[in-house]
Amino acid sequence: MFFRDPHRKIGKEIVAVADGVIREVNQIKDDDIGDSFHISTFMNVYHVHVNRMPLDGTIKKVTHISGGHIPAFKKESDRNERMITIIETAIGPVKIIQIAGSIARRIVSYVDVDQNLKKGTRIGIIKLGSRVDLIVPKDAVKKISVKKGDRVRAGNSQICSIQ
Repeated sequence: MFFRDPHRKIGKEIVAVADGVIREVNQIKDDDIGDSFHISTFMNVYHVHVNRMPLDGTIKKVTHISGGHIPAFKKESDRNERMITIIETAIGPVKIIQIAGSIARRIVSYVDVDQNLKKGTRIGIIKLGSRVDLIVPKDAVKKISVKKGDRVRAGNSQICSIQ
């Protein structure tokens, strides 16, 4: 049950990276992306844990950072173990941060630097729930399609529309 990986019909525009519930949507200034929208999805133990590409792109950087295992819905989870993937896309660079939670103890990346991937392609798995943050350039986004509390499905649910 925990490691299921169902087939998905790929959605339009920018799609969810993870199955789960939108935890927050806000504007930030990211060190890698600049003025951005930050869309965070919380995955509990019952969600599908395979993460997917939000749009077509080339993997530019994959960084694993060791850390703790605080529950992923808490602010302090920013210090947890995480995998940061930067992707070059038609709208500019996009960042995905896969964050381990209190039960999840392992993040497995399926991607390599310079790999070209299509939207909806599987990029990795966080074993047993956690959080995935998507950071997209603000000037490329026409409209955010989700709000806090919305349920989303990786590769299928539209997160934002593109300019």
